[in-house]
Amino acid sequence: MLTSVAGIGPILATIILLETGKIERFADAGNYASYCRCVNSTHVSNGKKKGEGNTKNGNRYLAWAYVEAANFAIRYCEPARKFHQRKKAKRNNVVTIKAVAHKLPRACFHMLKTGEKFSVERCFT
Repeated sequence: MLTSVAGIGPILATIILLETGKIERFADAGNYASYCRCVNSTHVSNGKKKGEGNTKNGNRYLAWAYVEAANFAIRYCEPARKFHQRKKAKRNNVVTIKAVAHKLPRACFHMLKTGEKFSVERCFT
């Protein structure tokens, strides 16, 4: 089922399934995305940066897999490319790829939890 996601092929799907384990151990999609190192970990108070969080917390192999999937999604999926271009107008390339990579684990979490197919329109709009 994960191979229906834009950018994820059979190898990345296998890595994601094996590294994730049981999806029931995550309360919601945000917790899973955080475990995949796809969220920011800065602490901000009153608009000022107060430090970095635990940036090395989570699974580095899942982080790698989702960034690779994001690169392939940008290359071969038109809605992902449009999302990337919109973000790239305001931010640099590394941040925009990480933004696309953040959408993929959220979509994969819902797919694994509910068993429904991947929808490109729901993911990248």
